Amino acid sequence: MAKGRFNAAVGAGVGAVLVLASACGGGSEGTAKGRLAAESSSPVTITPGDGATAVKPDGTVEVKASSGTLTGVTLQGGGATVAGELAADRKSWRSSRTLVPGTDYTVTAQGERSGKPIAVTSRFSTLKPSKTLRVVDITPNRTGEKVGVGMPVFVRFNRAVAGQEAKAAVERALTVTPEKPVEGAWRWIGDDQVVYRTKTYWAPHQKVRVDARLAGVGLGNGVYGAKDSAATMEIGAERITKGSIARHEMTVYQDGKKIRHIPFSAGNGSTREYTTTSGVHLLMGSEGHVTMVSPGRKPGDPGYYKTEVDWAVRFSNSGEYTHSAPWNVGIQGSANTSHGCLNLSPANARWYHETAQRGDVLDLTGSTRQVEWDNGWGFWQLSFAKWKAGSALS
Repeated sequence: MAKGRFNAAVGAGVGAVLVLASACGGGSEGTAKGRLAAESSSPVTITPGDGATAVKPDGTVEVKASSGTLTGVTLQGGGATVAGELAADRKSWRSSRTLVPGTDYTVTAQGERSGKPIAVTSRFSTLKPSKTLRVVDITPNRTGEKVGVGMPVFVRFNRAVAGQEAKAAVERALTVTPEKPVEGAWRWIGDDQVVYRTKTYWAPHQKVRVDARLAGVGLGNGVYGAKDSAATMEIGAERITKGSIARHEMTVYQDGKKIRHIPFSAGNGSTREYTTTSGVHLLMGSEGHVTMVSPGRKPGDPGYYKTEVDWAVRFSNSGEYTHSAPWNVGIQGSANTSHGCLNLSPANARWYHETAQRGDVLDLTGSTRQVEWDNGWGFWQLSFAKWKAGSALS
């Protein structure tokens, strides 16, 4: 009869399966189990209770010992263990992160009461939301690639993140961990993309880990983070190019040492679009062979051109490249005659192309046009204070 009362109590809301790991006393096996269960009156409770369904992934799993103490708690689901913290008095345990939606979990708690071990188990499942947020891309992400010291981190999502509160929740789930610490911050450049930039350049020759611990993060309107994502990028040598548009030349430094002087011919400045931008640029990629076409003009229009170039390296989204220009080698270093690109000799263009890393710094001065902060990767044009103002946590 006692056994029946205990089972009914569990079904009525204790929400955990209680097992005493050792038992003593007279009577039949059934009587002993019933008496111990009644005497225990559930010394350990687990929330969510056993059998719970549609549990919110951003809730907290909690274990409490009403009598006795806890010796250990494990929370597992989806093949992974969820971290938690045991209180100093060992009377309670709380999970320390969100759960994966649509996943079965098992909580196992061990404890001790009156010198006897206790084991309690609860099994529950999290809700499966109709709308989820997931990472579709973390850049840089090319296997074996080394990037420059100015390289930002881009995280793009499968859907828009609506509102400051939701954006802040996403940012709190994102961490950037370099081997050589430096301050940094996120900035939203669209509702579906956020960018991380450091206060000063990365230290060279290190790895940086990016974690998006989005699983179970609640974003409002029924949207939850679907799963965690991670990436590791490797910072290569510190390569900084300093160029003067007025003097038609640039110097490449690697890890603080001058390694090459390169004369160039920059934009002729006859129009804004034909003026090479000053400011801190980042190399965006070595694109090799590129077809250059005059912006906003069609064949037959004054100033129309279509030119094939080799060894091209992009440094803005407004069509600026370094590239080979064998037709004007004689004036490189003495005059600016291009449509906005930096014209280099074939040898210099090829060397720059073959040694470039995405995220290398190209710092140009001497023109009447500053590169816009959102023109390509011109993020270093903003002070760090202004950069941080684009964070939902600012």
